[in-house]
This record gives sequence, C-alpha cells and structure tokens, in this order.
Amino acid sequence: MDMFCYQCEQTAKGEGCFKMGVCGKTPEVAALQDLLTYVLQGLGQVATQARQKGVSDPAIDHFTAQALFSTLTNVDFDPQRFVELINQAVELRDALAAKAGVSVDSEAAKFQPAGDMAGLIEQGASCGVFSGEGWDPDIKSLRDTTLIGLRGVAAYADHAAILGQRDDVVYTFIHEALAASLDQSQQDLDYWVGMVLKVGEVNLKAMELLDAGNTGTFGHPVPTAVPLGHKAGKAILVSGHDLMDLKLILEQSAGKGIYVYTHGEMLPCHGYPELKKYEHFYGHYGTAWQNQGKEFPAFPGAIVMTTNCIQKPKGDTGDKIFTTGLVGWPEVPHIPGEGENKDFSPVIEKALSLPGFAEDEDKGSVTVGFARNAVLGVADKVIEAVKAGAIKHFFLVAGCDGAKPGRNYYTEFVEKAPADTVILTLACGKFRFFDMDLGDIGGIPRLLDIGQCNDAYSAVQIAVALAGAFEVDVNDLPLSMVLSWYEQKAVSILLTLLHLGIKGIRLGPSLPAFITPNVLNVLVENFDIKPIAASADEDLKAILG
Repeated sequence: MDMFCYQCEQTAKGEGCFKMGVCGKTPEVAALQDLLTYVLQGLGQVATQARQKGVSDPAIDHFTAQALFSTLTNVDFDPQRFVELINQAVELRDALAAKAGVSVDSEAAKFQPAGDMAGLIEQGASCGVFSGEGWDPDIKSLRDTTLIGLRGVAAYADHAAILGQRDDVVYTFIHEALAASLDQSQQDLDYWVGMVLKVGEVNLKAMELLDAGNTGTFGHPVPTAVPLGHKAGKAILVSGHDLMDLKLILEQSAGKGIYVYTHGEMLPCHGYPELKKYEHFYGHYGTAWQNQGKEFPAFPGAIVMTTNCIQKPKGDTGDKIFTTGLVGWPEVPHIPGEGENKDFSPVIEKALSLPGFAEDEDKGSVTVGFARNAVLGVADKVIEAVKAGAIKHFFLVAGCDGAKPGRNYYTEFVEKAPADTVILTLACGKFRFFDMDLGDIGGIPRLLDIGQCNDAYSAVQIAVALAGAFEVDVNDLPLSMVLSWYEQKAVSILLTLLHLGIKGIRLGPSLPAFITPNVLNVLVENFDIKPIAASADEDLKAILG
C-alpha cells in the first residue's frame, strides 16, 4: 500500500514519504490521518455555514482542534484511535448540520465512513487530501501550507484550552480554513498568500492564549538552575509539552519516594514557580525527542509522553512507557482524561516497581526561565549594554531538533558567535548547545533559554518590547533569526513571524517540500527569507560583516 506525506522536515529525500513514514507512520495510519483530515474539512464547511446562522458549539470547536492535533507528526500512531475520531467527527458534523438547519453539497460534508478498519483505510487512501488533481501547483503549495500550518495552530489551541483559555476567533478561522482548503474554484495566488499569513495571525492569538494559560496557572518563569544529574531513588520521566500533566504527576507522586525528571521540551518547566515548589521535582534527563531510542531504555523508571514527539519504543521501553492526551502508540498503556481529570496511579505504580537510580550523580546544571518577564525585567541593562557597545548583536537560534544531517550547523553557529553577542533560544533545537558555557556580558548571560516551542510568544514579545525601547521597527534591531524546523507547530510559528512582517529569517536545515520554487520566490521577494548557508561561518559573516 502506498502513502504520501510531506508535512515534516525529515520527509524522505526532501520530497515525500511514499512507502513508510520516516517518523515510523505506516501507510495505514497515514490513510486514516488523511481521512480524518478530509472529514474535518467537511465539518469545517458545515461549521462555517452554521456560524453564519449564529449557531456554534464549543465542544465541536475543541474537538476539531484536538482531531487536527492528532494528525501532527509524532503524535498518534494508533489506528484504532483514528477510527474513533473519524466516527466522532461525522456524528458531530451531522448533529451540527441538523441543529443549524444547513445542508452543504459536497462529498466531504456528506461522507459516511466504512464500517470496518479495512474499509476506512481504503477510503483514506483514495480521499486525496493532499492530491494535486485539479490544483495549480503553486496554489496547491499554498493550500497545503495552510493545512499544515493549521495543524500547528490546532496544537496551540488545544494546549491553551486545557488551561481554560479559548477564543472563538481561533476556532472560527480553523473551520473557515478547513472549508477553504476544499475550494478548487479559488485559484488566486494573492488569496492564498493572504490565507497563509492569516494562519500566522491566528496562530499568534493561539500562542497568546497559551501564554496566558501557562503563566496564569503556573506563574511567570524565573531563572532557575536545573541539575542534569540524578538522585538515588525511584524515578518518573515526563516528556512532551503539557505543563498540567506534569503538575498532576508531581501532586500525585508527592511523598512516595519518587523523583520526577523532565525530558525534551519539558526542561523549561523547572522555571515555573507553581511547579518548582515540589521538592521531588529534581532535574532534567536526556536531550531532544529524536534521542529517545537510546535515552529511554537507559532510564530506570516510568516514562510519560504528554504530547507530540513520541517515537517507536525500543529495548525495554515498551514495558515502562505511558501515553496521555492525544499521544498514542499501539499497545502502549494510555492514561485517559483531559486537563486535571487524570489519574496517573499506573505510572506511579510502575515507577515504584522499577529500580530507579542506585546513587546520586552530579552532571552539572543548565539555567532556564528567561521568558519575557525575566528578560524584560532587566531590559534597562540590556538596552544600556547595546548602547554602550557591549552587546553588538542578538541571535534567536531556535526551533526543532532532528536526526537528519546538517543540524550541526546550529551548534557551530552558537559556538562561533562572537563574545559580544547574545543567543536567545527556545524549543528542542537548543539541545544542540544548551549545556555550553558561553559566559555573560555585564551579568547578562549570553545564552538565554526562553522556553518551549510553545513559548514562541515570549520571544515575539521580547523583540517587540526591545524595538519599542529603541524606537525602531523590529527589522531594524540588531537581531537575526536563525531557525530550524521539523514539524507543523514550527510551520505555524514561521507563518506568525511572516504575518508580523519580520524579514531576513534564515531557515533550515532544509526548506519545506511543500513549498514550490515560485512560492519560495514570493517569500524571498516579500520577506527576504532564505535557507541557512552551507556553513555557520558564511552566515555569521553575512550577518555581522
């Protein structure tokens, strides 16, 4: 059975995965994800017409975001979970159509799912979500960019909703964009460029909601030293992105002789006051998502994947790993529930049954917690250092890490950045250099960890505030963005930066396969976006002269 997927940076040969996903996604799962997307497109048509009649349903809005999020790379590999989502989407679509009294004359809006797994897979393989039939290649490129970026928006909207932050503007657009992605009559290039930038605009709102949810629930991050070693004792490792899941694990494991560690994008959680107050929340273990295969088998405790970035369990990992939220892997135990309604007892019991760490080990520490409040709290010192010439330039070296060759560029870039420059970083791309000692400039650390990819809003606010302080446009700041991407949240963040008019972004390690040469030319002409150079030295010379 063939498949087609080109939504992530590691897609085969930079063109697309046709037989098996580089991420481990099977053709069967790919077909079910495409079918779910197709049904959501039809739901988007119905929901858009229903809104025009003044009818909407918050439950359907939230479901749409969750279902889209489940199709994002490295989230859900469990076929049965997609069967449930497809059937639920059809039920919700038909119920909304009846309630609002709307009738949408499209195959997607009238689609009925097969009664068994084999039939659904066959329907998914033929639904043609990313098919080029009937589309101009450049229009299709922008349409696909819209759909792929929309998956990132949905992820941030779901993260925010878990923390009680919702805005109808976000859900209205998600449905409108899903509906528009079916409209082959719309072949105007300017329309689709506008749609892509609208994805970025709405994503900014979704990230703002998530920022409000995180800081309102857990406090504003503060600079915090995080041990990279471990303590003797039982252990739980929490990976992914979900702060509420971590809080529940900390609450439910308190007083049981278990130390809780972060992995991957959970590292910045140590800076949040409402999380760091737990005495058994100790340190950080491992690095980025793509190293799970060697890091997880060596961890002597239970492991929880809270959101995207799961890989196929290796070694004995399958006996000690759990998923929760939208994450799924066949035959891996799943912790059900949403938000604060979760019971992590199975994880705790597994941790108590495993050996844990036999002795203390000191591997040094890294400092996190330089989110917008922390950085802007010393903005006067930063501004003074720039005006005095002590700080010559800022680099935002951020984004996703990955296994494909070429990502060493980012390590070299940070290593070779002059001593009078400051590195801002966020997301898991920082694991290429997060433990480097770059020193400081007048007490200001040269390496400032802003947080998760989910904290991109903080980076935007820091840039906007500095531009305001210097009374210049953001593009006139001594600031350069050198980004790495892997999955669809990174795409939505890039579109947000373009919506904000930020120019001169360097993107790598390779450009998206869904961007045609003509669309790339539009981005180059309007935003001066460019691929990273063959070497860090080349780009540093071009930026700094």
